[in-house]
Amino acid sequence: MDRSRLVLAALLQLLAVLYAVWFYGDRHYVAVLLVFCLPPLLLMIGVMARRPSAAFWAGVFALFWFAHAVMVAYSRPPEAGYAWGGIVLSVGIVLATSWPAFRKRFRKQA
Repeated sequence: MDRSRLVLAALLQLLAVLYAVWFYGDRHYVAVLLVFCLPPLLLMIGVMARRPSAAFWAGVFALFWFAHAVMVAYSRPPEAGYAWGGIVLSVGIVLATSWPAFRKRFRKQA
């Protein structure tokens, strides 16, 4: 398995853990697990199973995760640390999903 897929799978797993820790103790914790934790875990399984669409959808969802984290970082200062973690992870997910295309596009021609 190529390195970008492993990095993408690790970032998706870290994002799920981040959300599980971030909202731990919330009265709607089950909803948090279903809405925020389950999608990155399912996408991680798809990436590890080499599903072609899993990386694409991870990149699409990462845009949502990024927007959510930016909104929280600026509107709720007590949660800013978690939000900045979400920002970093979502940008990492976008880069990891794009890396194979970047590599192919800018590969040196022999």
